Amino acid sequence: MERKLRGLLGMVFGIMAGAASAQDVRITADMDIASFSVAGRDYVIARNQEPSNRLAPELTRTSRPCPDFCIQPMRAAPGVRTLGELELIAYLQQEVSPGNGLLVDARAPADFATGAVPGAVNVPLDVVRPDNPYRGQIFQALGGRQDGIGFDFGRALQLVIYGDGPWSPEAAEMVRELVDAGYPAVKLGYYRGGMQGWQGLGLTVADTASGG
Repeated sequence: MERKLRGLLGMVFGIMAGAASAQDVRITADMDIASFSVAGRDYVIARNQEPSNRLAPELTRTSRPCPDFCIQPMRAAPGVRTLGELELIAYLQQEVSPGNGLLVDARAPADFATGAVPGAVNVPLDVVRPDNPYRGQIFQALGGRQDGIGFDFGRALQLVIYGDGPWSPEAAEMVRELVDAGYPAVKLGYYRGGMQGWQGLGLTVADTASGG
């Protein structure tokens, strides 16, 4: 009897262990992956399935000098919405994929080359500052139209902007630069979590160094 009981328990535990190991690390209970396309290129976002996966060493640092690396507010500017990861994924699928918006990585090109959120384009903070002589061309690329000495952004693209993380100023500063230039706050979004928040959840990182 004891031998049969042990055998039955072993079988039950084996089934339970097999079921547990078969479960994926999902994005939500109802979403295992998120897929979308941008300009004819397909992207898939998922979570890393390796239990021992860890953040890159640079993103594990907790104590950077402030200034310049100060904790950023939850809202980058009045009227600008702040997104979490699920809202960002929905934005990629619903706005970026059909060409109505862009996901903007505000980091320096060298940082962008280490990897980015899939579907993002690199527009460094410095290119939207007033002292950049080519700022007008950037605004035009975003859908702005020259209007006297300023720009009309009525038909400009929706933008969501991110940087390295909640301690990183470039994304919030870019939001404020755009608002100061006349970009409507309702057309702007701020992903405060940045690459630190994205990778902290084990989400897919695009290989931007090789154009992937």
